[in-house]
Amino acid sequence: MLGGIPLFLEGAFLQGDFFGMGQGGAFGSDDPMVKGTVATLFAVAGFGVLLNIFNSAIRKKMIDQAKLRRIMKETRAWQKERMAAFRSKNLERQAELNKKSSYMNKMSMEMMQMNMRPMMITFVPLILIFYFVLPQLFSYTVALSPIPLNVIPGDFFQLTCTAEQAADPEHVCQVENALYLWAWYFLSSIAFSGLIMKVTKTSMDLG
Repeated sequence: MLGGIPLFLEGAFLQGDFFGMGQGGAFGSDDPMVKGTVATLFAVAGFGVLLNIFNSAIRKKMIDQAKLRRIMKETRAWQKERMAAFRSKNLERQAELNKKSSYMNKMSMEMMQMNMRPMMITFVPLILIFYFVLPQLFSYTVALSPIPLNVIPGDFFQLTCTAEQAADPEHVCQVENALYLWAWYFLSSIAFSGLIMKVTKTSMDLG
């Protein structure tokens, strides 16, 4: 969903060490202002909620929701009809629907631009806040996960500490499967995004 793109990009930036604020690519502080697992979990989740409220408010202000829903409904109906014609091998219907390809591609591009426009305002300020505020408030890891959460292969998008990282005395991870600060923020944002978008009526769900 396009609404999740800002969250993924912010998560990618937080996981990396783009401003040299972390140790070994981690994100947090050796001596955080907020101490204790429970306080940290709730505080970081609160930041995630505030982010979603802020993003939804900007979306509501900048995007014509009625127009967006109309475009989404029209493009999805066309895609559904096109797929049905393809499966039934109805060449005449396929040819008829293909005549609208240019128009539908234009509508899809407009929909993407509408969804990306708010991110141009929210992305940079939030990243700067996260790099210069959150690292002062919270430690590198916030909790211990019962299972590893690194579902994406490679080192690019690690949510929990690996055994190798925990065994390295110079790494910020001290326990295997410890949950990174940025990862808890990212998961909290994802968890609340759908609910907040529904409450603010900025959801992309046509149902």
